[in-house]
Amino acid sequence: MAQSPASSVLRVSLRDQYASSSKEKVDEKPSMARPTSLLLALAAVLSVASFLVCPAAAAEKTGQMTVFWGRHADEGTLGDACNFHGIYTTVNMCFLNVYGHGKYSLDLSGHPLAGVGDDIKHCQSLGIPVFLSIGGAYGLPTNQSVLDLADHLWYSYLGGDREDVPRPFGDARLDGIDFFLEPGGVGGEDHYDALARDLASKPAVRLTATPRCAFPPDGRAGRALATGLFERIHVRFYDYPHCTAFIEDAWDQWAAAYPGSKIFLGLTAAYTDACYIERKPVWEIMIPIVQKVDNYGGVMLWDRYNDEQNFNHYSSYVKNWV
Repeated sequence: MAQSPASSVLRVSLRDQYASSSKEKVDEKPSMARPTSLLLALAAVLSVASFLVCPAAAAEKTGQMTVFWGRHADEGTLGDACNFHGIYTTVNMCFLNVYGHGKYSLDLSGHPLAGVGDDIKHCQSLGIPVFLSIGGAYGLPTNQSVLDLADHLWYSYLGGDREDVPRPFGDARLDGIDFFLEPGGVGGEDHYDALARDLASKPAVRLTATPRCAFPPDGRAGRALATGLFERIHVRFYDYPHCTAFIEDAWDQWAAAYPGSKIFLGLTAAYTDACYIERKPVWEIMIPIVQKVDNYGGVMLWDRYNDEQNFNHYSSYVKNWV
């Protein structure tokens, strides 16, 4: 596939920056010193790229923006996020930590559970689906561990109803499950692909995934995505500078590999995060690249707290281009 002029400029400008780390593994987490260097490199090409790319307004828009909520007690309630001027169209609550062998831990970082159920129903009444994001360092080592987790999700958070199973959010029923899974992990062989198949077989359960941008996805993420059961894939283009430097290559690979899924551009609203990208490069470089594929879905933002700390300027501006 031919490279766009803007992408070529971006690739050349960032090539030297990553030459010293070209022998590193793609999935190695970068140091926190890299956001500044990446920003400088992106800023350096804007004067050239702005003359080379087509306006993002002419590209295909979806208006879809997924936000993660639940990592900071002072980010406001789930209802507050859904009431935020229609900016967010889907909310992923995070996280249900999975430790395998029937051990799970719901962690909403100090948010009181009382009232979350009502907020879920309020969001849904506004047409905003709410998902529960699951992850953890441990795998699902046996078929029985898959069945146990699937039952736990079904009866505790989704459409199931069993008197002996407590429901943290009362009678509120989540719309689906998001797989927030890193490659590898400990605990031996895992079966998140089997979990996806089990959940997809249940009534009205929707599945999404949030993998890192390194391609091809390996470990549990790769096996799960290979099922083709995920309606949306939020590709995290932050924390991993190699993908950000070569965004067109990475994006085209993701879009081509999963044509049956809507592919979302995952960004961070925290300027302290590795690979934070300012709004202008998002508009002039990234949006024209991602919107050219047929299965472009929108933007995923990490997270509600960081967006607030950024005075909500990130989401409100990016929403105009999504």
